[in-house]
Formats: sequence, C-alpha cells, structure tokens
Amino acid sequence: MTAEVLLIALLALFAINTPIAIAIGAASVIGILIQGTFPLMMVVQRMFGGVDSFHLMAVPLFMFAGIIMETGGISRRIIDFANALVGWLPGGLAAVTIVSAMFFAGISGSAAADAAAVGAILIPAMKKSGYASDFAAAVQASGGSIGVIIPPSIPMIIFGFLTGASIGQLFAAGILPGILIGVSLIAVSTVISRREGYVATMPFSMAEVWRTFKRAILALGAPLIILGGILFGIFTATESAAVAVIYALLVGMFVYRKIGWRDLFPIFRDGAVTAAIVLFIISTASVFSWIAAIEDIPAQLAGTLLSITDNPILLLLLINLVLLIAGTFVETTAALILLVPMITAMLPSLGISLIQLGAIVVTNLAIGMLTPPMGICLIVSCSISGDSIGAISRRILPFLAILIVDLLIITFFPPLTMWMAELVAR
Repeated sequence: MTAEVLLIALLALFAINTPIAIAIGAASVIGILIQGTFPLMMVVQRMFGGVDSFHLMAVPLFMFAGIIMETGGISRRIIDFANALVGWLPGGLAAVTIVSAMFFAGISGSAAADAAAVGAILIPAMKKSGYASDFAAAVQASGGSIGVIIPPSIPMIIFGFLTGASIGQLFAAGILPGILIGVSLIAVSTVISRREGYVATMPFSMAEVWRTFKRAILALGAPLIILGGILFGIFTATESAAVAVIYALLVGMFVYRKIGWRDLFPIFRDGAVTAAIVLFIISTASVFSWIAAIEDIPAQLAGTLLSITDNPILLLLLINLVLLIAGTFVETTAALILLVPMITAMLPSLGISLIQLGAIVVTNLAIGMLTPPMGICLIVSCSISGDSIGAISRRILPFLAILIVDLLIITFFPPLTMWMAELVAR
C-alpha cells in the first residue's frame, strides 16, 4: 500500500507543477506517514545524510569553478579559439557554438551553465549574422547538453555516489561519447546551414588557430588539470574540483584581470544559490529513495521490466525508453536518485559494466535536457533568444534524432565508453 501511495503522491505533485524538491520531499513525508513505522524526524536525518558525502562536495565546487571562469573572461577566449577551428564550415557560427560548448563542458560540469555561458554570447551573434532566432537557440540547447557528458560531469559524480562506481572511470567513459555527440551535432548543423544559406565566418587559417590557441591556453588549462589529475590518480574528483576553483580564481583575478575583489561576493552568492538548489533536490530525493528501498520498490520495478523480457538487448532498449521519458518530466538529479536503484538492480541481466551503464544513463538524461517541459537547456536558450519553447522544440528535432542514434551507439558499442575507462583502471 505504501509503495502505491508514494508513487501516486509523487506523480500527482508533478502534475500540478510543484517544484521538484518540494514534490519529492512531500511525497516522502506522505509515504512515511502511511508506512507508520518511523518518526518524521527521520526526514531531517535522511536529508542531512543524503548530502553528507565527500564525493558530493565536488558538485558545488565545480559549479563555483564554472561561474568564476564565465565571469573571468574565459568564455570569450574559448569562443575565439573555436571560431578559428571550425568557423570555416557552412554555418560557421553554429559549429562554433557546439565546439565552444564542448570546451566549456570540460570546465563547468553543468549543462545549464554551459548553455548560459556560451549562449549569452553566441545566440545574439548568430541572430545578428542573419541566422533564424529559433535555429540559433536550438543549436545552443543541443550543444549545452554535452555539458553533462564530457567530464567533469555533475550527474556522473552523483551516479558514482549512488552506486559506488569509480568517478574517475565514469569521467573517462564520457570523453569519447562526448566527442561523438559533438561531431554529430556539428554535422547536423552544417547540413541545415548549407540548406538555409548560412555562410562561414572566416576562412581556415593555421596562423589564426595558433594565435587564438595561445590566448585561450590558460582557459583550456582548466579541463586539462581536472582530467589529468583524476585520470593519472593525482587527486580525487572532489580534490580536482577544489583545484579548479583555485585555478579559476588565479586566472580570472591575476592573469586576465576580469575579476576584482568586489566581484567575489556576487560570484560566491550565485554559486551558493545554484549549488543549494541541486543539493536540496539530492537531500529530498535521498529521503524518497530510502522509503522506496524499505518498500522494495526498485526491485519490484526491475522485476516488472524483467518479466517483459530477459533479452539484454531488449532490456537496454526498455531502460533507454524509461530514461528518455523520465528525463522529459523529471529534473536530472532527481531522476538519477529515483531511477538508478531500479536500473542497477537489473545490472546482472544486462551484460554490461556499471561504468558503461553510467554513461548510458547520463546520456539519456542529457537528451532529456532538450525536451519540454523539464528541458533545462531548452529553457535557458529560450530565455536568451526570446523565442517560445514550441518554436525551438520544432527546430531541435533533427538534433534530437542524431542524439538518439548516438545513444544507441553508446549503448551497444561498449569500446566507445570502456576503452578509456579501462585505461584509467589499470
């Protein structure tokens, strides 16, 4: 009885547009009251326990690093370098948008930060250059989704926290899929740009590539430090996040001189607010997952899928379908905490490693960031371009199609995710 009430309450609260964290917390309280065994004090204890983790400290730290680097003038240098690399393609600014998002993903770990930092510069630039506004926003939204696949990735940190998987291996598993997705999105944007007559921004010049690379080398140093430190075992993901914050401050304040002492309070305030939202969701979702585990809901749901088929290929397709639907309606962090226990319960039947499963789960939820009503990249791009979600949703369909193809490759071609992960494990 408790399980049914818990799920119905959660769906009902989602249906009336209750904020994600409040909906999950309220459903959890209802579940505890119906269950009747535990005092409500357990809600507070489980909320605190849900975020009391060394691994989760990386979440606010990477968010701080992203905000500092955005404020410190790093975004502009990355965009100039991306323009030199791919601006010669048809629809050069569209390709620049995606490549810039790939570079920025190696800094922030957040799709929303990625979309906002790059989109604030490139969506107006595309519109000024004659690109359709809804197309510019669709390109930026699709590029922003790479922010949670290329490491450092906040959803991968949360997946590692939930499952005990190595965060370093998860980060390594996201590198090649992130590159695959970036290249395929560039291909789609180039085909559309050629059809609609969008031109290149500049001819290719090796001298210009070198000049912009030298200007951006310190900006690009952040992902190298983060990934190199983790992949070579110099520091943990959490320690790398702290190093990233210090590096961003030093570069922004003393090298580029874009950040003054007076700017620090607004930067830390904005970072604290953003991190608090994510950690609040994690804390309430921890209560929900605790009561769900008591009621054996993950095992029951896993058993339901296994009763449909025990074929690993069909199971993976079903899991992808469930995750794609969940990503459309549920915020990424909440979806991870609610669904990962069910999915990992089926791991022995899937015939894949936990690391590859992490890459599959995060890729699915990244695609969910492009679909209304919960598509955060879509919402951020809309707010910058001024277009309606409906207009951008139609424009984003070709990008969604190629992302589904990429997802199937990631799901059924293990070397793409496991090759670099296994190198890290040695």
